[in-house]
Amino acid sequence: MKYYSLLIMLFMGALTMPCVAQKSPHNYTIEYQTFDHGKAIDLENPILVIANEKQTLLTTLKEFEKRQGSFPLEEFYIDHSKKQRYNLSQLNLRERLGTVENQLDDAAKYTVTNQTKRIQGYLCKKATATVNSNAIELWFTNEIPVKGGPNFLGSSLGMVLEITRNKEYKITASKINKSIPFDIDSHIKLNSTPLFDALTYQQKIWLSRFITIPIFKNETINYTKNPSSNDSIFRYAKGTVIVRKIKIPNYKTGSQLFLDVTQSSLGDAYDRTASVFIIPNFNTISFLDALKNNIDLLPVYTGGNGRKYQGVLATPLYNPPIELMRFFTPFGIGKYNDIQIKDKSWSPTAHYRQEITAFAPLLKDREIYIGMYIGNYDAGGHSVNANITIHPSASNTAENTFIMPLFNTLNALEMDGQEYATMFSAEKGLVVEFDLENPVNQVQLRYVTTGHGSWESGDEFNPKENKIFLDGKHIHTTVPWREDCGSYRLMNPASGNFKNGLSSSDLSRSNWCPGTVTYPMTIPLGNLAAGKHKIQVRIDQGASQGSSFSSWNVSGVLMSNQ
Repeated sequence: MKYYSLLIMLFMGALTMPCVAQKSPHNYTIEYQTFDHGKAIDLENPILVIANEKQTLLTTLKEFEKRQGSFPLEEFYIDHSKKQRYNLSQLNLRERLGTVENQLDDAAKYTVTNQTKRIQGYLCKKATATVNSNAIELWFTNEIPVKGGPNFLGSSLGMVLEITRNKEYKITASKINKSIPFDIDSHIKLNSTPLFDALTYQQKIWLSRFITIPIFKNETINYTKNPSSNDSIFRYAKGTVIVRKIKIPNYKTGSQLFLDVTQSSLGDAYDRTASVFIIPNFNTISFLDALKNNIDLLPVYTGGNGRKYQGVLATPLYNPPIELMRFFTPFGIGKYNDIQIKDKSWSPTAHYRQEITAFAPLLKDREIYIGMYIGNYDAGGHSVNANITIHPSASNTAENTFIMPLFNTLNALEMDGQEYATMFSAEKGLVVEFDLENPVNQVQLRYVTTGHGSWESGDEFNPKENKIFLDGKHIHTTVPWREDCGSYRLMNPASGNFKNGLSSSDLSRSNWCPGTVTYPMTIPLGNLAAGKHKIQVRIDQGASQGSSFSSWNVSGVLMSNQ
């Protein structure tokens, strides 16, 4: 539908009602086309300005048509007589809100040049400015007796018909009509729109753009002999594991999913291993059974060193926990922020955020059990929050159609007697066998690994090779190591300090730092035929020293979107 025809149809009702037509001022309507590096963009939704001597409405064609675009629908309105600017947004079919700004565009920040040119028949002058390090060139006219433009830049000078940012991004007027009757007041519904301060308004706009699924809110993970559960939060393993059942709604394919966690200390002064995980319940035995009842329910893996490890490998009857995020608490964040060091201001809370879109098929339109573990021995422990956010996307990226959890050696049931992962002290390492009913193409192993052993020669502080074998063939070697731990010093108020000027939180570690997420590695395995396969993980684990020992927490999930 052509723009002019659309306006005639929209205003036809007003023109047939004399009382409304008399009140509606005559407006200039200007449509703008946008170009990025010379290429036209947003062809179906051009910027639209409707302005008269007293008012300017800045919107887009789809938003003007109402509910043609995706929510939130945001428009901007200037009351020139009051010198006020309004941001107005329709969050959904029911909720509308706005904010008011008393500061309008400042003409003093522009340099008006002698250059002129005509745009859509109107003589324009050129003005320049620098805004947020961007070079702005704009062309405005005073031949149109109203003020405005495709954004707020230059609106104090006249009617802006073209703006260029950094010579690459250009917005230019493509159609101009005048003497169009339209009641802007009725359109913006200012009298019935609740107004908020600018920060609250922006937050509400931002939150409306995605779905938030709360998991844990101000929950405590601590050590206690008698952990107390309730109707929604279950506590296990002497309080070091909390679990909740949640429902993930159905959502548009292609959306991106993120896991957000915040954590602070309620008493524990040390850096601790932590994990957020899904508990698969599509097999005969689940990790939840062991949490509720007894660790002896878990299948046992016998390492090459002869030790028994509970629940670390997938079997025909059992799936280990699927790790969404592994993170490490800093030294005493929040609780010990009263420790004073000149020129250092400690962070009050640690924030962890990781994309988990790869696990979408296990989450979408499902009820699932999600758990969080923080290994600690402190009665105060840690305060945690967690949620999943779902962000709509127009991406055509294929979701994983195949997900198979294989191993997870992180001993979240430590307080119930689950062994530390010391099986890598023997050459056998970790061996898991699995059976594919059908061939799977372009398989990847999502692999998370961290080394532990907190004395000088322990594996926490010494790089070690991780070798992956598939069906007896060596396919990948990595040396997991982090050298950026000093970047997070301000999250570690209780970190130990050494004579050489370093702090414990500064030291490089085997793929983790206090206060950070450990990112998964993606290891391509190629096409796997139907039938039996075997994956082996071998690590040159260091020898024990007295009562101290090293261990490796590794988790692995097979994935494919083919």
